[in-house]
Amino acid sequence: MSKPLSPRMRKVNELLRELIAEEAAELKDPRIGFLTITGVNTAPNLRTAIIYYSVIGDDDQHAETAAALKSAAKRFQAAIGKQTRLKYTPVLEVRVDPAIDEGIRMDQLLQRLKEEER
Repeated sequence: MSKPLSPRMRKVNELLRELIAEEAAELKDPRIGFLTITGVNTAPNLRTAIIYYSVIGDDDQHAETAAALKSAAKRFQAAIGKQTRLKYTPVLEVRVDPAIDEGIRMDQLLQRLKEEER
């Protein structure tokens, strides 16, 4: 079980999420689908951060968006370096938000239970 985040780390994570969402909205990469940056988890030493996102579309759209975001990570890093006064600019890793898929899976399970009750 992980420690709860300090108020400072919550602020850092939210600031990075907002900056990355703004930069992602400005990307002109046609591979990016309907994208939402859902969160950022920064290491306490500020050296690394994981960007969580969700995208609407099929598996091909998911793969293309993942590739586009991975190639844009350096641009995101540069924007963070310019617009923040953090001691370090974190190295970024991009991941699909597992909460979205889990929510969809739970919804499907609940629908199946409702159908079985009838």
